[in-house]
Amino acid sequence: MTSDPPALLGDRPATPDCYACGNEARFTELPPRERIAFDPHWRLAHAVGTALPGWLVLLPRRHVSAVHDLTDAEAGTLGGWQVRAARALREVTGCAKTYVAQFAEAEGFTHVHVHLVPRSATLDAARRGPRVFAYLRHPEAEHVSADDADALAHALRAHL
Repeated sequence: MTSDPPALLGDRPATPDCYACGNEARFTELPPRERIAFDPHWRLAHAVGTALPGWLVLLPRRHVSAVHDLTDAEAGTLGGWQVRAARALREVTGCAKTYVAQFAEAEGFTHVHVHLVPRSATLDAARRGPRVFAYLRHPEAEHVSADDADALAHALRAHL
């Protein structure tokens, strides 16, 4: 699951203004938070710009902008990745459940990415369900630090 990565897969080239493709193009240089785990089709990373530690994104290794464009091989492993990531989040964060969502609508982030969001048992009711996305609108000073995201990445790897 963590051997050397292949080049971007499929017949779609990387999109220059795509954050995920930009990271994939420099895969071997990525910090732990950007490559928690991977296989030939998927890469698991800590979300950027979030104030909630453990917010993960699962990204196809090639540029895909809609779930219906996943290959059969990508689709066939998507569910397994989601369950393994949710289990690892439970072990590492103690979350009560993991929210799973996919939109890929923000500018620069139209590459399919599945959000895997740890929901603690004590999370304020005002932040539950889709309102958890408010954590993406916190000021930058409140975002999970690179060091904290890297530490979470190492802890999560041990459970994947």
